[in-house]
Amino acid sequence: MTTKLSGAPLSTKDSARSIVNSTQGSSLADVLERVLDKGIVIAGDISISVADTELINIRIRLLISSVDKAREIGINWWENNPHFNSQASSLIEANHKLMERVENLEAELKTLRSLPATPVAATPPAPAWSSLDSLAQDL
Repeated sequence: MTTKLSGAPLSTKDSARSIVNSTQGSSLADVLERVLDKGIVIAGDISISVADTELINIRIRLLISSVDKAREIGINWWENNPHFNSQASSLIEANHKLMERVENLEAELKTLRSLPATPVAATPPAPAWSSLDSLAQDL
């Protein structure tokens, strides 16, 4: 078997050596750099069925890329997730305080609604002044 590379026929032994030489030139760091630069997607489905009845279906999707590449393709979930944010503990604490305030306000509102209605004293109507002169005389 011969393989043509750049127009020159190579024997099987020569083509095997060229493959070995091309992979030997790539170190693990080079491969990792290429994967992080371009990104790689690994996808798979696992399905367990008995008598044509699907019991378990697992869908696996894995994306490996650099942070810059992920942002470029629109993936940035870690920026808004409070568990990956440096201010996570203060945000969680503020959230708990707000929840306590809401619970207290709801309890107070429930208490106020359960009280019997008391008549509110009627306030006298505001005088209707016809002019600035009559307003000045009243003052």
